[in-house]
Amino acid sequence: MSNKYKVGDVVTGKVTGIQPYGAFVSLDEQTQGLVHISEITYGFVKSISEFISVGDTVTVQVLEVEDPNKKISLSIRALREKPQRKKELSPRKSLQNRVNEQDAVGFNSLKEKLNQWIEESGIK
Repeated sequence: MSNKYKVGDVVTGKVTGIQPYGAFVSLDEQTQGLVHISEITYGFVKSISEFISVGDTVTVQVLEVEDPNKKISLSIRALREKPQRKKELSPRKSLQNRVNEQDAVGFNSLKEKLNQWIEESGIK
């Protein structure tokens, strides 16, 4: 395996195999790397085959080169713009605050009705 690949390099390779955990990419005749499933794209990836296929040419970024085995970790996701999170219209409220807002009227109406119900039941 060649020492020509360094962390941060952006290279083009060919997908040579797909496994449930990632895709193998041939960078040259002697060098192959792995794009872990988490590095395919942003968000949840159920099946890598939904995004790439064997034989596809992909552009990847070198994330890591492990020395004793010269394993290369690659990423497709690193070269894509991170999607923006949806902004919430209002700040999140605690569950207790939401209960207080929604049930304040409900509790008051029970309080108001309690005396009427006691009278109607004949209990005093």
